[in-house]
Amino acid sequence: MRRGEPAAAARALSVVTEERPGHEELSRLLFSDHGRSHTVGLCGSPGSGKSSLINRLVAHFRKRGETVGVLAVDPTSAFTGGAFLGDRLRIQEHALDKGVFMRSLATRGMMGGLNSTIFAAIHVLEAYGVQRLIVETVGTGQDEVDVAEVVDTVVCVTAPYQGDEFQAMKAGTMEIGDVFAVNKADLPEVERTVAALKDALSLAPRKGGGWAPRVTPVSALSSKGVTELGNDIVEHHAHLEASGELRERRRRQLRRELSLVISRRLYRDALERVTEGHIDLLSANKADPQTLGGKLLAGKNRK
Repeated sequence: MRRGEPAAAARALSVVTEERPGHEELSRLLFSDHGRSHTVGLCGSPGSGKSSLINRLVAHFRKRGETVGVLAVDPTSAFTGGAFLGDRLRIQEHALDKGVFMRSLATRGMMGGLNSTIFAAIHVLEAYGVQRLIVETVGTGQDEVDVAEVVDTVVCVTAPYQGDEFQAMKAGTMEIGDVFAVNKADLPEVERTVAALKDALSLAPRKGGGWAPRVTPVSALSSKGVTELGNDIVEHHAHLEASGELRERRRRQLRRELSLVISRRLYRDALERVTEGHIDLLSANKADPQTLGGKLLAGKNRK
């Protein structure tokens, strides 16, 4: 995988994201590559055109001679638990490019538009050697704040007629966005949307390191503004490095990764202790979920 073999990276991703036997040991080995890639998160409401915009951004970074990885978190099938793979279909033009690696991940019920094994997947592509690593959230809109604790640069994607410019003025995406991309710039209302976002951002305090969020109109259809958006992303990364904010963001990512590992282990261990006898106690009103849940987490009441 570290030699750049895509088949090896694909197998490693399957092991860590599906938590197959050996995933913990593999994750331990890959952790040493933490921080090798510039991670960029794209969030925004469904229909804002995130996937199509990623297609253009991949082409932009490839023209710069950079290798690119894409982790697209898709909705989870209620029947199979797998991803619907819709995002991968939109960037098929890069399928034969050896400098691009794309993978769809299922949310598996995790809120915040991400996947619970997202950090393990990121470490795989960092070890694989991608320079820009794009993480696309599933598209839950204003609640997609978790991505700010996963990536270095957050790009919030909106579009005219969606009302997103007003949603962004509320707590949520307004606070986490480093760059705002107003997609579908060929529509007549784009100037009003850009102006509304800039007005709202002017009232907010500067982000860590003194960065003033950028607002860029783009069109995934015609590629208009994609170069400017790509430059904004690169400049934000340079600003993070120069200001020392990158170190703080990486520490926040590590804290979030550790909390995910702990919570998943607690959840899995506690569920393994649940028996039909516990359900019988609840059914007979001889126990309540709060008390019984506390005992199971504490390792008690294993019957």
